[in-house]
Amino acid sequence: MDTLPLKPEISFDEFAKVDLRIATIVEAEPHPDADRLLRLQLDDGSGEPRQICAGVKAYYDPASLVGKQIVIVANLAARKIRGEESRGMLLAASDAPKDGEGERSVVLLTPMSAIESGSIVS
Repeated sequence: MDTLPLKPEISFDEFAKVDLRIATIVEAEPHPDADRLLRLQLDDGSGEPRQICAGVKAYYDPASLVGKQIVIVANLAARKIRGEESRGMLLAASDAPKDGEGERSVVLLTPMSAIESGSIVS
């Protein structure tokens, strides 16, 4: 694999603003208006439902994701993605850039063992 380019350096203070949390996927289904997206309903430990839209449809069957724990950016500003609100972002690793040519693998970041939803990732 070729070395993937690094993004610009950030300060520790900038990184410390990112709130990474564990969330459990409660429901997963194809986004109704997007070919590459899944719409995920999450338990983030807050007691309130959280929905995120993620571009992982080509890599994961929605039914296989239910019950899985993932790492999310919990304090990312909400935005509409093809008419659906997305309140956060899941973290995944990839061996190629999104806009690159050729085959690409995408792997969701998950804890090594079960932990309470809402747990802080540091």
